[in-house]
Amino acid sequence: MSHCALLHRSPVGFHAAVSWYDEFQRLYDTIPCVEVQALKEHNDQVLHLSFSHSGCLFASCSKDCTVKIWSNELDISLQHSSNMRPYNWSYTQFSQFNSDDSLLLVSGVFVGPHNSSSGEIAVISMENFTLLSRVRNKPYDVFGCWLNETNLISGNLHRIGRITSCSVLWLNNAFQGIESENVNVVKRLFKIQNLNASTIRTVMVADCSRYDSPDLLLDYEEQLAASSTCPVFDLGSDSEEEEAKPKQMPEPALQEFPDDGGVTAEDGLQQFFDDIMEGRVRPAMTETELETKVAELFVRNRTKPPELNLLSTDSNSKTKYLIFTTGCLTYSPHQIGIKRILPHQMTTAGPVLGEERRSDEFFDSLDHVIDIHGHIIGMGLSPDHRYLYVNSRAWPRDCVISDPMQPPPIAEEIDLHVFDLKTMKEVKRALRAHRAYTPNEECFFIFLDVSRDFVASGAEDRHGYIWDRHYNICLAKLQHDNVVNSVAFSPVEQELLLTASDDTTIKVWRSPRTVRIQQARKPRPRKLLFSWLMNQRS
Repeated sequence: MSHCALLHRSPVGFHAAVSWYDEFQRLYDTIPCVEVQALKEHNDQVLHLSFSHSGCLFASCSKDCTVKIWSNELDISLQHSSNMRPYNWSYTQFSQFNSDDSLLLVSGVFVGPHNSSSGEIAVISMENFTLLSRVRNKPYDVFGCWLNETNLISGNLHRIGRITSCSVLWLNNAFQGIESENVNVVKRLFKIQNLNASTIRTVMVADCSRYDSPDLLLDYEEQLAASSTCPVFDLGSDSEEEEAKPKQMPEPALQEFPDDGGVTAEDGLQQFFDDIMEGRVRPAMTETELETKVAELFVRNRTKPPELNLLSTDSNSKTKYLIFTTGCLTYSPHQIGIKRILPHQMTTAGPVLGEERRSDEFFDSLDHVIDIHGHIIGMGLSPDHRYLYVNSRAWPRDCVISDPMQPPPIAEEIDLHVFDLKTMKEVKRALRAHRAYTPNEECFFIFLDVSRDFVASGAEDRHGYIWDRHYNICLAKLQHDNVVNSVAFSPVEQELLLTASDDTTIKVWRSPRTVRIQQARKPRPRKLLFSWLMNQRS
């Protein structure tokens, strides 16, 4: 890379580069690209890695149905292994330490039929590795996450029709067995309608208290008018002007109906049925189009609007957003939903079903929606929680989805989008280098991670990848013998990276600089003393 390239590429956020030589040294010498250890204690595919906030421990999940806790010392060693098969789990898939590293959330999949979507979340104490509680989680790829030190978020799914459902997100106390006799240990957070076979998955919490909160409130009347095709910001647009404008997703032919003239949803639904019976609906609709239209009309006056005080947020308040994948056109996750979590919702105290709401407020609306125009296969937050990184596999340009059960084909090349949660805009063109090959129906999550200067991701091409966050360049490819499912930077030392693979190994990578320092600290054999002793004997 030339001196000019370093000077003229604008970084994400502030990066204090002293000189071009310092930058060259950083990009060459501090990248964790030297393999120093291979951990082989798992006997099946390793799916996920997560560090404790202190960096002293990390956890790994695997198809062998264990979650293993490792001690992060100079030579990494296994500290504990929990087998989840006695709880009828098929495998462990995700883990996360709470904010003070005293508890570990472990997400897994139930043993069941091939198409089973049920999962469970377990909470393990880091003091003595005992199992504290278990929470149902459906679908299993909601994964789950911590909201604060003692409360975690799980999901449930209720089928309404063949392609219509309702996702309910629950707040759960980690100490359910201890406290359930005295106080509430669960509380409903949100209830959101899903159309066209979509569901809410991959929940995570962004703590935005370190910077001024963005205004997430979209015009609610506009949301109602658009019904299922809620206003979105399309990350696939070609210009900044397009990215800044809400954009409607393409809609199927069922848009061409007589206008309801502003009548109530009940009257609109009745009029729609009358139009069908009298043959006034043209063109004729398929069964799935009919179900979607009825669901749209039903929900139109049964959705709770966003909170009015979202527009004025104290920058010093502990603002948090729930972020998840969702959709409105097909079952494959192609949108990111964002919902503000209000202060009274951050505890399980109060009514189990949440705050009081009117009888016509059956569903909750989303505060913000981002359209990715492709299949989302990974998400990760920057350390300050300001930037959201998204792995996706793009759909063909201008594709039209006529059947929600048949999503468009997806690209082999993975796009890594960067999204600013303060401005709600994409801040860079997509990072590229990594690839995936599985089709839509077999597509799986590839976890990524972000440090102060780097972003890393797995891939299906038997490599992990590292990019520089400031210059958008790929810095390293990390070799495995099979799919790389997950990567994790140490939160206190970005020159240490872990990669997990289907080849059953966890590889430990350190920077050339760190390797030199560690080798210099090792005791050297006393060659001079040995030579002197040999001479004396002779």
